[in-house]
Amino acid sequence: MSRQDGSDRQTTGADVDDTTATMLHIDMDAFFASVELLDHPELVHLPVVIGHRSGRSVVTAANYVARKYGVNSAMPMAIALRRCPAAIVLEPHMGRYVEVSRQVMGIFTDMTPLVEPLSIDEAFLDVAGARRLHGSPAEIAQKIRARVFAETGLTCSVGAASTKFVAKLASGRAKPDGLLVIPAENTIDFLHPLPVGALWGVGATTEQTLLGLGLRHVRDIAHAPREMLQRAVGVATAQKLHDLSWGIDPRAINLDREEKSIGHEVTFEHDVTDVARLRSELLRQSDAVAAKLRGAGLVARTVVLKLRYADFSTVTRSRTLNEPTNVGRRIYEEVAGSFDVLAARGIRVRLIGVRAEQLGTGDGAGMGLWDDDDDWREAELAVDTVTARFGRGIVRPASQLGGGSAPKRDVHPFGTPKATDD
Repeated sequence: MSRQDGSDRQTTGADVDDTTATMLHIDMDAFFASVELLDHPELVHLPVVIGHRSGRSVVTAANYVARKYGVNSAMPMAIALRRCPAAIVLEPHMGRYVEVSRQVMGIFTDMTPLVEPLSIDEAFLDVAGARRLHGSPAEIAQKIRARVFAETGLTCSVGAASTKFVAKLASGRAKPDGLLVIPAENTIDFLHPLPVGALWGVGATTEQTLLGLGLRHVRDIAHAPREMLQRAVGVATAQKLHDLSWGIDPRAINLDREEKSIGHEVTFEHDVTDVARLRSELLRQSDAVAAKLRGAGLVARTVVLKLRYADFSTVTRSRTLNEPTNVGRRIYEEVAGSFDVLAARGIRVRLIGVRAEQLGTGDGAGMGLWDDDDDWREAELAVDTVTARFGRGIVRPASQLGGGSAPKRDVHPFGTPKATDD
């Protein structure tokens, strides 16, 4: 796989046949850091880290100069600054990132209506139908790269291939600011030398399992006995890895991507042991998640509690509801039940979060004769009305009005962050 510092960058020559490479994966280069550097051009050649200058903060993003020191996203800021003491820390501005993201996605849709955003800074594009108007896939990719730079001052990397999986791998190899085209007939030659960790679905645990079997490269997966793979990783995963190892990925552009989860989480400045304070934070987050569900016309059947302890170990506990909900009080009661079990042993909490999963459309009203949440639903809808008119924070539960320093909020406008520890 491509290293994050761009040291093994690979790009395409001018004579490549791109006829079959109509699936593009476009990924902005060090997006958050690059947006911040638009306002600080004097820092472009210096190591820059985006985040809060605090021992308890994590790195939101790092430019390529900082990455050469081993600094990466989601790393504790304290470790990042030990690896790169000269790093310049800039505060994140999520609203700006969202604004620029919309501008970039607009450029994509000008080229083709078949755009599938994956996150705030990357998307798949199917350009098969755009060739008559805009040229070959490589020409389209170059036009997009040029226009993104001209209109935003930012660079992006593009992978072009016949499948989503290979296109995404190619964009990673092309970073930063490059284009790599993998024609269909070159797919196997491109894939087979890569390490097994390049395959989608191969995390740290699966990778160690495969390495333990002597399967180090994608070609080893491709030629491994199917029964051995199934015993090691299960039937479904074995089939998926085998298909990917031969470049088989039939997925088309999905224009109806649904948010898979909605969540909020906070990292505390100092470890928290006060159970009452933690429960109050759970209530605040549950209300926030529920409000976002209602705003999107969604309900959730599963709620998840996330805790990260002082030693950085992370646990999650999920509960599936009998009826899907978008009521904050119901979400709170479920996560609080999970929290109480964990808190009974005594805890020191660094991060706490609430997430809603298994989303579906609906207003959350119960289907039975009685709706236990009806009163709470009416109250929360009233709060929604006040919030829409006067702004958030005008009306809050009494339990959220206590003292204590507020934790730092990690705001993720697209629901869950691109890089998580889940």
